[in-house]
Amino acid sequence: MDFQFTKAQEMLQKVAREFAENEVGPLAAEVDRTGIYPKETFEKMAKIGFTGIGTPIEYGGSGGNDIDKVIVVNEIAKKCAATAAILSIHTIFAQGILKFGTEEQKKKYLPMMAEGGCLGAFALTEPNAGTDAGAAKTTAILDEETGEYVINGTKCFISGGAQAQAVLVFALTEPAKGLKGMSAIIVEKGTPGFTYGKIEEKMGIHGSETAELIFDNCRVPKENLVGKLGKGFNIAMTCLDGARIGVAAQALGIAEGAFEESVKYAKERVQFGKPIAELQGIQWYLAEMATKIEAARWLIYYAASLKNSGKPFTKEAAMAKFNASTVAREVTNLALQIHGGYGYMKDYPLERMYRDAKITEIYEGTSEVHKVVISRAVLS
Repeated sequence: MDFQFTKAQEMLQKVAREFAENEVGPLAAEVDRTGIYPKETFEKMAKIGFTGIGTPIEYGGSGGNDIDKVIVVNEIAKKCAATAAILSIHTIFAQGILKFGTEEQKKKYLPMMAEGGCLGAFALTEPNAGTDAGAAKTTAILDEETGEYVINGTKCFISGGAQAQAVLVFALTEPAKGLKGMSAIIVEKGTPGFTYGKIEEKMGIHGSETAELIFDNCRVPKENLVGKLGKGFNIAMTCLDGARIGVAAQALGIAEGAFEESVKYAKERVQFGKPIAELQGIQWYLAEMATKIEAARWLIYYAASLKNSGKPFTKEAAMAKFNASTVAREVTNLALQIHGGYGYMKDYPLERMYRDAKITEIYEGTSEVHKVVISRAVLS
């Protein structure tokens, strides 16, 4: 099996790498320090076509597939995990609309998300419903007289929630049915009754804003229902399968960025009269890091290729994300060790990469959840 890039993908990688080096990298430390959402960078990504990858050209997108998404997210994550996270999570909204939305919804929202510089968000998690989505309490009850869904409840830990122009919200349209009564509904920014609460202060990916969303008798037209009534949980899980490949690409980029910094530092840092790259202990660290990164890369591209071909990929997406996130943590830890005291200081990017890596083991499904998904597939 060969995952060689096409000429177009090689060019995409080159463009993404140059964009990351010239536009993303110089701002990474400031984005981390201030926690300010890099709006201008996102708008530049829209102009260059990154936000439209995976969206068909007829809907304002750039075309392409999941391997193209992995390429771009991977390159950006090498320089700034927060910016990569923004792009990766943004595509979940578009994926949901593209696969399950009506033609009217596709024509309205996909061009906004692909080329209009508008951010999309995905709202499933609630204060008491994280991994256990079945514990969700947010409701969306249809008012037969007005033809509107009335949404009440709170969502938490929503990436880009306060910045998003439109949010794909998962709510109980038939509460008595539990998960079988959950549906997906689009809510636009500025809709009366839709407000933002707490903006979380996080350990890492500071530029990727994480918000609480509050719905208080928020009314949206029934035409905003995405997919079939009561199929929201299935829609959410389908979207998350694809999103996990994106997070895996983010984790891979963090690991690669840390590795590149380590190789450079090991060649330049002189101790005991010679570069530390000549020390066997450092060489073994680098060998271990390189091997883990390469293995993670192949698993990610395999999962993406399965998705592109229309084959089942749930298990492989879980494997790719579980493995890559573990690799990101382990590689950044070794990279920081190679840098010693300097790696612990904010003058170097390693301490930021170390913090950013941890979230990849948590969001879009914890590593423990992925082990469950994988084991069920193996035992079925």
